[in-house]
Amino acid sequence: GFDEAVKSPGKQMAVIRGRIRDSQGQWRDMEGTFTAMLTVPGVNGVVLSLRDLTQLKAAQTELHRLAFYDPLTGLANRQLFRDRLNHVVRRSRRSEEPAALMFLDLDGFKRINDTLGHDSGDELLKKVSQWLAGCVREEDSVARLGGDEFVVLLSRISGPDDAGKVADAILRRLCQRVRLNDHEVGVTVSIGITMIPHDSEDPGTLMKYADLAMYRAKELGRNTYQFFTPAMNIKAARRLLQQEELATALEGDRFVLHYQPKVDLESERVIGVEAFLRWHHPEKGLVSAQQFITLAEETGLIIRLGELALRQACIQVQALERAGFESLKMAVNLSVRQLTDSGFLDMMRKVITETGVSPERLELEMPAELLNEDPRMLRELLVSLHDMGVCLILDDFGTGSCSLVALQQLPLDVIKIDHRFIRDIPYNVSATDVASAVVALARKLHLTVVAEGVETPQQLSFLKSAGCAQCQGNLFSYPLDEDALIGFLIRQYERPLIS
Repeated sequence: GFDEAVKSPGKQMAVIRGRIRDSQGQWRDMEGTFTAMLTVPGVNGVVLSLRDLTQLKAAQTELHRLAFYDPLTGLANRQLFRDRLNHVVRRSRRSEEPAALMFLDLDGFKRINDTLGHDSGDELLKKVSQWLAGCVREEDSVARLGGDEFVVLLSRISGPDDAGKVADAILRRLCQRVRLNDHEVGVTVSIGITMIPHDSEDPGTLMKYADLAMYRAKELGRNTYQFFTPAMNIKAARRLLQQEELATALEGDRFVLHYQPKVDLESERVIGVEAFLRWHHPEKGLVSAQQFITLAEETGLIIRLGELALRQACIQVQALERAGFESLKMAVNLSVRQLTDSGFLDMMRKVITETGVSPERLELEMPAELLNEDPRMLRELLVSLHDMGVCLILDDFGTGSCSLVALQQLPLDVIKIDHRFIRDIPYNVSATDVASAVVALARKLHLTVVAEGVETPQQLSFLKSAGCAQCQGNLFSYPLDEDALIGFLIRQYERPLIS
């Protein structure tokens, strides 16, 4: 006992831990030890040593948080989520009780980061994290893997229907506009779902399957969810091969431009050309952009491809000038992904400077879906481009949503009637009515109208009578390589294309 311990001075008797209040009334975590001590012969004594553990425990808590939680959102990070997924997989394997893994990716998040800045992007991520946490039960897990990628683990569910209901709830919660740094942006998400243990009992494979399903949701138009199917594995392997081929082609300079003439209906002469990107594939031959442009956008290769196309188009303008065609304009197609990239304007200025082309000779064709971007950001972008002197064309007019207010407020010069309306002229009354209405509207707004996809004399006759200013299509010429284009232009100066 105590008496025996005192006979051995310096011997530790006990260790205690607890909390005490300091002089400011704050609780402190303490650790104390009692040590026997012989002070005066025949007198028993102990020494109490106290150590303040408050900072140590705070540091341990912070280390745990940094190791297992995302510092921006407070959600579980990849490491902690992996542990939770392993646990759910083991439990589901034993009990045969279904669970679901959901992979979520914000639609268009990179554009928000590039245009509004990383502070706004971080603020959006924190809002999304709160919304996601509010859509699931306490026993479920939400984690941020990095960037704009999130995962949700649903345990103890009855089957796919339960996972679908949660996905629907997330889509409804996130499908709204948010104000960030005085800008209003839309938020949507694409979701991929894989079922445990039905699809796999391997955590790594489950993550891969949910990711594949998420990409399928993006392909279907985004703002939706998809369950994993075995066919997605085959498609993913094919997509990876195409991506590698595309990157190799870009490194090997396997892309060229072809040019389709644009005709002025009053003078009946060619006034410009539109550049179309083509891929010289080693097995498939010449491949049109429609077959690879979506993949290029998803992988980010569209930024390099876009610069390559713009540079080649500017070089071709110079070649046309040397051949005596000094007034022809060159139209280049751009995607929303290119236009909203943070380096786009600098790239434009660089290419124009390095090629020496006059900006007035360039026309930039922008998809109508660009009007869905933040109005303030969009106006700033288009004003900057217009100030350079380039002509701005709104492509695919008549498809999707298009604000008439935007047409009034944005510095646009030309609108193009989508070819899907032209192809049914003059036999489809709705198509002719739309074309006539677009022409009338554009003239009221002092915009030039171009009809693309003109293939028959009947279509041309109707468009002339409706007051359309310019046309292009296979009726006049298919897209031509640079040598064939020069020959075509020489011939068209010898005789009108229409009369």
